Formats: sequence, C-alpha cells, structure tokens
Amino acid sequence: MQEIEEEEELYEHHRIAVDKGQNLLRIDKYLMTKLQNATRVKIQEGIDAGNVKVNDTVVKASYKVKPFDVITVSLSAPPRDTEIIPQNIPLDIIYEDDDLLVVNKPAGMVVHPAHGNWDGTLVNALVYHFQNLPTHRNGEIRPGLVHRIDKDTSGLLVIAKTDQAMTHLAKQFFDHSIERTYNALVWGEPKEEEGTVTGNIGRSLKDRKIMAVFPDGSQGKEAVTHYKVIKKLRYVSLVHDETYGGDKVLRGTVFSKYEQFVQNCFKLCPRQALHAKSLGFVHPTTGEFLQFDTELPQDIQQVIEKWEGYVNEG
Repeated sequence: MQEIEEEEELYEHHRIAVDKGQNLLRIDKYLMTKLQNATRVKIQEGIDAGNVKVNDTVVKASYKVKPFDVITVSLSAPPRDTEIIPQNIPLDIIYEDDDLLVVNKPAGMVVHPAHGNWDGTLVNALVYHFQNLPTHRNGEIRPGLVHRIDKDTSGLLVIAKTDQAMTHLAKQFFDHSIERTYNALVWGEPKEEEGTVTGNIGRSLKDRKIMAVFPDGSQGKEAVTHYKVIKKLRYVSLVHDETYGGDKVLRGTVFSKYEQFVQNCFKLCPRQALHAKSLGFVHPTTGEFLQFDTELPQDIQQVIEKWEGYVNEG
C-alpha cells in the first residue's frame, strides 16, 4: 500500500494588503521591503515552497504585485507568543498627564519588540510603568505607540495613554499636522543654506535595514523634508531634519591623520548621528498646542566639538 505523506501544517505569520498606489513589482522584491530580517534568497525559497500566497493562491517569485492584492506568508512553526513582558527599564519622561506622555528615547533602544529584539524595548518599559495602554493598527500589540523612530535614532516620542488620545494623535500624524524637527550630522556641505527634499521613502531593496528614496515612486510613501543648515564644519554639516549617516570617510583628504580623526569620531558616536529634537502637536483633550524640545545627546555633541576643533586648527 502506498504511504501517503501527511501535508505539513503551516501557520500564517504575515498578512499584507497592498496599497492602492503600488506599481507592478516582483513579489520577492516587494516582500524584501515588508519583511524584517528576510533576505531575497530566503523569500524566494519560501515562495518556491508554497509558503507565500496572493489572494489565497500560490504564486511564483516572478509574480508582479498589484494594488489591493492580499499577500500571506506562512511558516511551519507557529508565530511567537505576542505577550509583552514588562521590564523595569528607566524612562526619560519629559512630560506626562492623564492622556499622554512624551519620552526622550536614547540611541540603541528599539521602540517595540520584533525579530531579534523581543525584550529591552521601549514597549517593554511602557507596559511595566503604565497599565492598560491602548493598542493601535487593528489591535496590534503596540501599547501606546502612535509613531516610532529607529533603534539608533535618539529623541522625542509621544505615547498615548487612552484610546481617545491614540485616535486623536494618530490622525494628526496621518494628516501631517504634527511638527517634528530632527538634527543630523551629515557628510558634505549643502550648496543651499536651506531647501526641500521630496521623494518616496521605503525600505532599500539592497539592504532592508535602511531606508532609501525611490524617485520613480514605485515603492515607499511620499515624503517631504525641509532642511536648514545650522553649522558647517568643512567636511560635515549639522542640519535640521532627517538623513542617514555613515560609517566610512566620504568627504575630506586621504591622509592617515585625517582618517584616524574620523575613526575617533565614529567611536564617539557609533550610530547614525540623528536626533528627533523637537515635537509639537495639539493636545487631544485640551486642544492646546504643545511644543517640546531637547538638547542634542552627548555623543553627537562630542563629535561636533571634535570637528570644530579640527576645523579651527586648519
């Protein structure tokens, strides 16, 4: 008698509804922008194994994703328990009332639990210090989170303490009425003292750990960034608003003394030199406009001081 192989049970891990403005794109490339810590090879293997479906149908890696598709990704192991473990992690709270709080997140702290970072996050700290925080985004377990910033970005975040505050603040972010400024230390000196950068921003297709600009609008979300140069330091500049830093010499001479100086700067600030400096929004209950501002963290300040000294020495 022929033995019938039992079909492996699969558990749904991801369900992605494609945006209405999505351009046609191979599904393996598309999933690279949506799944954290997943390489294109791993995604293609999953597709070949039948673990990826579009509108409940198994597809090939060459399938072109189109608007309103529903993509599911299933794996043989069940999803990790979504329970968040409270942890007594200190929070730098700069404002708090019955509806919300504003925290100054240090660089190196992940905002919410995810693959590779299940504890030690801002959310783990929030559920320890506060009870019954509201969730958002169709009930995802992200207590109090209205927005987030990257692990290596420091600065201000507003946290909702009630459902009403969550809804009100989320709408302000959706409407882009929130006022946010970032300070960043960047390579080079912009030609203009101030200006505007526009383009769609999404996860890079080459390295999904970073964000990239898609001039053709095929990926990401529309973004408008206004910048203003605060200080020019010959090879680097301190500017308002966001950008990515680097971990290698991109401007300047090739002399070993200069290269060593830059490496010393990287040791002082081994991250992207990006800080969410100010945050302004309308209070969800009082209607008052609140504005918060923070000083640059010590690591960025130390690097700026070193560059000032280098430039002054000629």
